[in-house]
Amino acid sequence: MANRVFQNVVYQMKDAVDRVVGVVDETGTVISCSELGQIGEVREGVAAAHQTAGDAFVRDGYSYHQFSNAKHNDYAAFVEGTDETAEQFSAMLSISLQCIKQYHDEKFDKTNFIKNVVLDNILPGDIYAKARELHFVSDVQRVVLLVRVTSGNDISAYDVVSGLFPDKQKDTVLVKEIKPDNNTRDMEKLAASIVDTLQGDHYIKAVVGIGTPIGNIKDLASSFKEAQIAMEVGKVFDTERQVISYDHLGIARLIYQLPTTLCEAFLREVFKQESIDSLDAETLFTIQRFFENNLNVSETSRGLFVHRNTLVYRLEKIRK
Repeated sequence: MANRVFQNVVYQMKDAVDRVVGVVDETGTVISCSELGQIGEVREGVAAAHQTAGDAFVRDGYSYHQFSNAKHNDYAAFVEGTDETAEQFSAMLSISLQCIKQYHDEKFDKTNFIKNVVLDNILPGDIYAKARELHFVSDVQRVVLLVRVTSGNDISAYDVVSGLFPDKQKDTVLVKEIKPDNNTRDMEKLAASIVDTLQGDHYIKAVVGIGTPIGNIKDLASSFKEAQIAMEVGKVFDTERQVISYDHLGIARLIYQLPTTLCEAFLREVFKQESIDSLDAETLFTIQRFFENNLNVSETSRGLFVHRNTLVYRLEKIRK
């Protein structure tokens, strides 16, 4: 992977630097070069110079400058010539390649790793090995938030959310590290801040589904699936809410997971004479608010701005 990243940069520098430029690894093998014919060539003495020389050294008409993002030097950029200009070019090239490799390793590889874990595209046994390789802490509290844009302008929600969480399309998945004492309410506040930022600053309307917090990286896929379920259940049972937590779905989660045929049979049994569609909008709205207030008549009447007796009369009609 690093070879391809280096080669893209080196080859673009071919016209800017009127000299042969490239990269060797710690064995002295040319892995990237502006002269394609030199790729694969093993340069004598360069491997030994890796161990004994400082950051910069000269060998067989080329100026080398070592670089790596680890504790030891894995690579060296080289430029044709042994003059001061060649030394400067090799130093600048090594700095550029080191930054690019670090960005690639920490952003691209970690992002793909998390993506594969979330989508359950990696074997459980490989998760910990890859996490160690990427220096990714496995056993900390995290939660998955699924951000879905429902309307708005052309600004990418992914770009906005990435800006809000720099240390981390229609759907954007956010894997957020949280403190052990954070609860579902804290996650809902976090999700609400995302919704407010998207809508207030960028005129993007979005909803956020929240999975349950997990303590190990292998469980990210489960949290992601829960966030998906929260999103879908909310779309059916509560279209007005913009933040839906899996932990607070209640009986709606159970109903949503029932087979469609069973639900249809239940409706036919309950509404023997007429379908539920025969109920007027006001009645349906009353039923919805009644359940939202946990079957509390007083709270529902206040929410509907009607007298308690009026609501009791409506509910009696619904019961009949």
